[in-house]
Amino acid sequence: MPTDQKVDYIELPARDLESVQSFYERAFAWSFTDYGPEYKAFTDGRIDGGFYKADKKSSTDQGSALVIIYATDLEKTKDSVIAGGGEVVKDIFDFPGGRRFHFTDPNGNELAVWSDL
Repeated sequence: MPTDQKVDYIELPARDLESVQSFYERAFAWSFTDYGPEYKAFTDGRIDGGFYKADKKSSTDQGSALVIIYATDLEKTKDSVIAGGGEVVKDIFDFPGGRRFHFTDPNGNELAVWSDL
């Protein structure tokens, strides 16, 4: 159920909706709902979002917001990202409060995964 004034939904661009769906299903076990040739919605069990058909990509180099996923096992999640077809663009590094890495999905969207362990 939506909560007042809390982040509720995230949308990202994708040239190839099928490849991003396959990637996020394999790497993170997200579930998808197909809304036709221009849009696919997803849920990770906590937050919902979608991918819309576009030739753009979300990247911090271009000033985009960074979507960050939490993982209890950072190394295992990194392996899942790579096995799913993602590319690690910033390897695991420490920051105050934890560690994280950045990756791009098959569309080139940049996301990150962090852990406090």
